[in-house]
Amino acid sequence: MKTHVKALVVGGGAVGTSIAYHLARAGWDDVMLLERDELTSGSTWHAAGLLPYFNMSYATTHIHDYSIKFYKTLEAETGLNAGFSVVGNLRMAQSQARMDEYMVYATTAETCDVPYEWLSTAQIKDRYPLLRTKDLVGAIYHPTDGYINPADVTMAMAKGARQRGVMIERKWQADAFHWTGDHWDVTCTKMVEKGGNLVPSDEQIVIHAEHVVTATGNHPQRTAKLLGLKIPAIPVEHQFIVTEPDPALVAWRKENGEHPVLRDADAKWYVREERGGWILGPYERNAPARFEYGVPDSFRADLFPLDLERIEEEYMSMIHRIPSSETVGLKDDFNGPICYTPDGNPLVGPAPGLRNMWLAEGFSFGITAAGGTGYYMAQLMVEGEAEIDMASLDPKRFGSWMTTEYAARKNEEAYEHVYILHHPDEERPACRPLRMAPAYERQKALGAQFGCVNGWERPNYYGPLDAPETFDHDARSFRRGGWWQYAVEEAKAIREGVGLIDATAFTKHVVKGPGATQFLDWFTCNKLPKVGRINLTYALTEHGTTRTEYTIVRLGEDEYYLVSAGAWTAYDSDFLRKAAQDKAPEFGYIEIQDVTTQWGVFAIAGPKARDVLNEIVKDADPSTVLGNKRFPWLTCRDIELGMCPVRAIRVAYTGELGWELHHPIEMQAYLWDQLMAAGAKHDMKLVGARAQNWLRQEKSYRAFGNELGRDATPLEADLPRFIDLTKEFQGKAALEQTGVRSKCCTLLIDGPADADPWGREALYEDDTRVGRLTSGGYSVAFGKSIGMAYVTPELAVPGTKLKVKMFDQLWDAVVVEDSPYDPKNEVIRIDG
Repeated sequence: MKTHVKALVVGGGAVGTSIAYHLARAGWDDVMLLERDELTSGSTWHAAGLLPYFNMSYATTHIHDYSIKFYKTLEAETGLNAGFSVVGNLRMAQSQARMDEYMVYATTAETCDVPYEWLSTAQIKDRYPLLRTKDLVGAIYHPTDGYINPADVTMAMAKGARQRGVMIERKWQADAFHWTGDHWDVTCTKMVEKGGNLVPSDEQIVIHAEHVVTATGNHPQRTAKLLGLKIPAIPVEHQFIVTEPDPALVAWRKENGEHPVLRDADAKWYVREERGGWILGPYERNAPARFEYGVPDSFRADLFPLDLERIEEEYMSMIHRIPSSETVGLKDDFNGPICYTPDGNPLVGPAPGLRNMWLAEGFSFGITAAGGTGYYMAQLMVEGEAEIDMASLDPKRFGSWMTTEYAARKNEEAYEHVYILHHPDEERPACRPLRMAPAYERQKALGAQFGCVNGWERPNYYGPLDAPETFDHDARSFRRGGWWQYAVEEAKAIREGVGLIDATAFTKHVVKGPGATQFLDWFTCNKLPKVGRINLTYALTEHGTTRTEYTIVRLGEDEYYLVSAGAWTAYDSDFLRKAAQDKAPEFGYIEIQDVTTQWGVFAIAGPKARDVLNEIVKDADPSTVLGNKRFPWLTCRDIELGMCPVRAIRVAYTGELGWELHHPIEMQAYLWDQLMAAGAKHDMKLVGARAQNWLRQEKSYRAFGNELGRDATPLEADLPRFIDLTKEFQGKAALEQTGVRSKCCTLLIDGPADADPWGREALYEDDTRVGRLTSGGYSVAFGKSIGMAYVTPELAVPGTKLKVKMFDQLWDAVVVEDSPYDPKNEVIRIDG
């Protein structure tokens, strides 16, 4: 058995074999895969093998699309039939809201070239007469979808991997990982059969691997302990049952093809044919998390006891939808563990804090995602980046604040929410509130309806003071929900008066030390600001795409305060620390401090913002302290608001006169009360994140995770003014070599009277798809919908007329100049 390899993949399920296969296909000729038992002996063996396209995530849709196309090629390459039944996928809807969901999804699918069809109730009944359709309003149908045999596809990928030189070793368990500085020493133990159990023997070896990938299925908690990490992937029980043959189905099949995979999302189940009968897979309430602290050694290809009472409602709804199934007996049942994460998406990418350690954990739809995960993971490892932005799946999107209890309860929620209406304005309630800034209770008392960002409670909007507990839930919609008018009034307040926004969730780092200036000059693409000033800048990947957006405040010659997106604290921190470690020998000592929880942030903005602050600012000359001479735009000053010391930054994400007020977190309640009292004299309104998101689009401010990401360069984001090409910086050569493949622009949209785009819609010129929206919303300044998009460069010109696909219709849109509201930045610079 070989002991020195380029890459070691730990885990022999569908995901692990796909990664090994694709690493070999990408050119790595020294790859080994270890499996502690037999290939497919984990959750792969009891998976139903469905291949659903449906996903609201751009990245995950690409992953699923690749898998479905890839699996169809395996037999020609390996001679093994992967058991792919291309029967299609019929996703039914019992309500117009569900059809709205499908239409929002469908425009995202178009941007990934995923085919679909719409079926009316009559068409469903005509094609599939065994179904009861009277209570349906329609369906979306994917003709290229279907199901596959999980064991067969895994074995086909394993054979393809072996043909490409991958070594696959079974009955070896990874028991320890040690990073030497340039490779991993992985201690492995030979596993043997004893009394029906798989137990470790005395035989051990150490495998030296430059890279390690963990794809350990139901065992991520054991993996986490071995690596010293937190991995919020914990299995949840999933039941499915197999019926005896249905005589009506058997008779129908004599002259007809197989039914597509049936999904009644409102009934929370999928059903497909199986040997003349049916497989029912429900996603019911109260399915428990299992193995929170690790899988018992005695648990192999085992199952849990069935709990039919828990799925009775879903079983009865299957009988309602397929009446002929009522008299059919049960043939088999399964209740096995399927791994989940708090948001339902897998963890794919580099492990936090570790070098050359890659995670592929938490796959609730592992068969669907396995092929694409292998493909894009191989790109990450071999080329440094994938062709799509994988940040939404990055393991570091969950911070170190997360606990086992949090992960277990949120994973149960994610399971239950598989078939819940996925409103784009959805906020899930489990494990909340948890991370609360000191002003939380004050905000709640004033009608705040909160969203959750990296665990932080953040006001999305302020509803009525007497709102019931269900107000926000009931306000959600795929169109303009019940919250919409509140956000409109908040946005108007900032444009016309003054508003206060809680931005405490912002990520904040201090970078200082003898090497700090040289490091940040190399790490970011813009000029560094002078002391007391700020700059907006970007840290790039080695491929020249946008890795992180920073507002940099220069506190001293070698001390900087960096502000970035609140959702990405661990993601940004890990990138900063690793880069600083790499460059310290060249630049000198660089200290990185994550100070996110030390500083609260309020953003005050609007024409009357200065008037409010003047009420409480303490200064020897209060009449000038906030004026342009002493406090110009894009500067930072230490000021005092009442008794609270404030690091004030004159910048506003809304594009109005405004300041970010960074303050000691322990003084937040005091500062809030001071601002509220002062603001009352000027009709100050409390403003949430949704109005702020609309306002920043009126200024064409790009947002990380929307317009900015690892699949586009800052030049493609049309931000040349924030790039200093006279200096050397990380990713510069690749940035220049890439050029501008597509370009970001802003559009005003004459959309439906009751809806705005969400930022995931397809764009057309005549009948040709030419791009996609990355942000969307409503503009109070222009009285119509607004969005930001990527299109081909020749179309990103003011005046270009395009169409936006919304609710299965094309709506007029026009490209406008950048910053259509106040393009000369006059109001943001106004003196007083």
